[in-house]
Amino acid sequence: MKIQLKKRYIKFTPVQILAIGFAVTILIGAVLLTLPVSASNGRYTSFIDSLFVSTSAVCVTGLVTVDTGTHWSYFGKTIILILIQIGGLGFMSFATLFALILGKRITLSDRLVMQEAMNSFKLQGLVKLAKYILVFTFSVEAIGAFLLSTQFIQDFGVLKGIYYGIFHSVSAFCNAGIDLLGEFTSVTSYSNNWIVLITIALLIISGGLGFSVWADIYNKKTMKKLTLHSKVVIMISLILIIMGSILMFLVEYDNDKTIGNMTSSSKILNSIFAAVTPRTAGFNSIITSDMTSAGIWLTIVLMFIGGSPGSTAGGIKTSTLGIIIFSAISLIRGKDETVIFRKRISKEAVMRAFVIATLGITIVVFVTMVLSITEAGAPFEYILYEVTSAFATVGLTLGLTTKLTVVGKIIIIITMYFGRVGPLTLALALARQKKSSIRYPEDKILVG
Repeated sequence: MKIQLKKRYIKFTPVQILAIGFAVTILIGAVLLTLPVSASNGRYTSFIDSLFVSTSAVCVTGLVTVDTGTHWSYFGKTIILILIQIGGLGFMSFATLFALILGKRITLSDRLVMQEAMNSFKLQGLVKLAKYILVFTFSVEAIGAFLLSTQFIQDFGVLKGIYYGIFHSVSAFCNAGIDLLGEFTSVTSYSNNWIVLITIALLIISGGLGFSVWADIYNKKTMKKLTLHSKVVIMISLILIIMGSILMFLVEYDNDKTIGNMTSSSKILNSIFAAVTPRTAGFNSIITSDMTSAGIWLTIVLMFIGGSPGSTAGGIKTSTLGIIIFSAISLIRGKDETVIFRKRISKEAVMRAFVIATLGITIVVFVTMVLSITEAGAPFEYILYEVTSAFATVGLTLGLTTKLTVVGKIIIIITMYFGRVGPLTLALALARQKKSSIRYPEDKILVG
């Protein structure tokens, strides 16, 4: 009598593959960072700190519990650099790169995962888009590395200056915000250096706009021919940068601890940088803890909004904010549908935008409440700032990161991971839910 056992294979959805892929990458990075060869003192680094830094790098957040510039050896720094690049582009982009190099065929299942990772509307042209993303990324990072190296070489020598140029260019384009300048100072020592700050700002903006937007700009050439998505992303991004810069200039103008004692041109430069970096890079040219309360709260708002879909940035995304704003305008005007640039937005897209924003606020509020218990004695403003920075994968801090308890570190690790994977996963999951054939009777609830 023969007994035949059926082989059962566990099938993962594209969304699950993405979540697992990020988790595995984080764990591999954490293990490598614990090794003595990764630390400058040749000793083992605690697993919780290694896991925190690995999560921060892969989730392109920028929060660190140990000083990146002094704690890690060049091996450790290079591991962090690779993790940032993988996290910024997504591990599927690298998987596609290796498949193309080895001459392997990109299967349908691979394309489905790529579609989830790239936030694409369709399967057609994904491999071509992946190639474009890789070429575009490495080209922009190379230009940024060259410009930054011209400044760092003057301070650190040729080899170290070039390495620093490459590291900070990748960190800026991938919106990670991790730096090697030591003592948790970020780029404050370059607050009057236009080349460094403008280069980093442009890299942040480039990475935060989204690859599909850049592909659209390259193919369409003119603003009129761009897709609605690209138009909304560019419009909201410009508004946030311009308004953010103006407001930051006004609230910090007389603050002697930040830009108060700077020249007018340096005040403008650092105000622009302070408005760009929360979207969601994490570099800072002025000491964040010295900012006014208004400046801190403005930064929190900018961090929560973040960059654009399909980019290296986090947050609830500019397009989400755009849909919410235009939906509110349409409602106030008494219109039943949301219209942007004479194009109607589906009710499903409007619903997803409101759900993503609501869940984002809920997560930030809940985690802030929990950390208020675990980090007793820390100012509420510091905790909210830290949580928003972690959820939106920004990396800015008021100095709380290094003072976190073990429980606090674990909570922030989970928040960073969810911030990188969760919103994307949630949006795509909602977009693919099957419509119910059951319709219930309508009733009314008073609102407002």
